[in-house]
Amino acid sequence: MKIIAINGSPRKNWNTHILLNKALKGAESVGAHTELVNLYDLQYKGCIGCLACKVKNGKSLGRCVVNDDLNAVLNAIHSCDGLILGSPIYFGDVTAMMRAFWERLIFQYLSYDDYSLLFEGKKKTAFIYTMNAPESMFSKIGYDNIFKTYDEMLERCFGNSVSMMATETLQVNEYNKYHMASFNESDRKKRREERFPIDCDKAYEIGKSIATMRYFRSNHSRHHRK
Repeated sequence: MKIIAINGSPRKNWNTHILLNKALKGAESVGAHTELVNLYDLQYKGCIGCLACKVKNGKSLGRCVVNDDLNAVLNAIHSCDGLILGSPIYFGDVTAMMRAFWERLIFQYLSYDDYSLLFEGKKKTAFIYTMNAPESMFSKIGYDNIFKTYDEMLERCFGNSVSMMATETLQVNEYNKYHMASFNESDRKKRREERFPIDCDKAYEIGKSIATMRYFRSNHSRHHRK
């Protein structure tokens, strides 16, 4: 059993990175082999639209041919048993590096004959999002639709998927060093102490569930805070 986590955050040892590591610890607790890939350590670009992955009877049908640092990652994902993505939300979407990765991951499998997906078999997947916004703002700022789009595509491509959202996260340790007066440092640090451990536990359980091959509900199941 091999589980791969993809970190779309440029900040190591911070919110997204920590949650992904917790998820991998959960997978390891039931015997899975794990790997964490930090996208910001790699040199690559998004889809270049060469369409080599769609040539009829081509050797590269359903596989990205761009030869850069991401190629080996995509090959490893193709054969792994479970995939966990993680990204902070920057300007209303996942990071640029995660988005470029997403293009390369999904587009290679998309058929323009009928918009079916060429990936054969099932793979357990999850998406962990971290963000400044509170969950109460999701509908107003359109986050619900953004998360639904990613969740639905993972389900279409690989099978059932699960997502979790860590909200109102701690951005920095010393807010007074930055132009960040709209955030209350004491409130954020209190939330970090009280709520982030809950997020860590949920991430751990997601990793454990993926590694034990327990199928998730197909209706875009999410791990929300209570």
